[in-house]
Amino acid sequence: MNVPEAVLGWLAGGGQGQVVEFRPVAGGCINQGAILRTNGGPSFFLKQNAAAPEAMFRREADGLRALVVEGGPRLPAPLLAGPNFLLLEDLRPAAPAPGYWETFGRQLARLHNHTADTFGFQHDNFLGTTLQPNPPTVDGFEFFAVHRLEYQARLAHSRGRLAAGDLERVLKLARSLRDWIPEQPASLIHGDLWSGNALTGPAGEPAIIDPAAHYGWAEAELGMTDLFGGFPDRFYAAYLEARPLEAGWRERLPIYNLYHLLNHLNLFGESYLGQVQAILMRYV
Repeated sequence: MNVPEAVLGWLAGGGQGQVVEFRPVAGGCINQGAILRTNGGPSFFLKQNAAAPEAMFRREADGLRALVVEGGPRLPAPLLAGPNFLLLEDLRPAAPAPGYWETFGRQLARLHNHTADTFGFQHDNFLGTTLQPNPPTVDGFEFFAVHRLEYQARLAHSRGRLAAGDLERVLKLARSLRDWIPEQPASLIHGDLWSGNALTGPAGEPAIIDPAAHYGWAEAELGMTDLFGGFPDRFYAAYLEARPLEAGWRERLPIYNLYHLLNHLNLFGESYLGQVQAILMRYV
């Protein structure tokens, strides 16, 4: 993996000097990451993917900017985006500060308190490398049914990863969302907030990366925090103190997570089919 010429030019033109260290960073499932250190002093984080869909990194940069709210979690500043790369501020993570999870819960609640009149976003973006449709939609049930569950399920079926019977069960659940989920406003959410996208900043503060930002259901965000490993109870307690939810919110999380599991089925294959089917058996 080499440093793109556009990045080298941006660094030189901004007085950052030349790259003197290129250190790959492990952990990315889809993109390749590396720390760049320059002889001008600062370090930067570079994400690359030679097979990235068109505009994927530019949409990620837009999402990072949109999620910056007063009192919200820290995000790395996007510095330069191209077809196959994204150059970011290097947050240089430190050890978590005291009360990290409580702070994180309150900060996420502040983010979710930013609401809009419609669900969706200013443009479509990506969940991993899967297109995430974000047309402005007044009805949150329609938005989640059509542009989240149905979209992913039809994509999985077209790729031979979801049988016709399972597709029909997803569509049936999508049509009955009002039976399970309460009315919620269109909240500004990260969109892909699992434990791997929650970091610490240079002062040990909560920081979030790799967004699929949009206005959606805040409970759907909490579902993703619970999907792969989960966040500790003190995070949720702090969140609920700052932003109470209707009773039974934990029982609703699998419905929201069906979206992410269908996406993982599309991205990574049949190892996620059992989890998809287990949720369908529970609700349909």
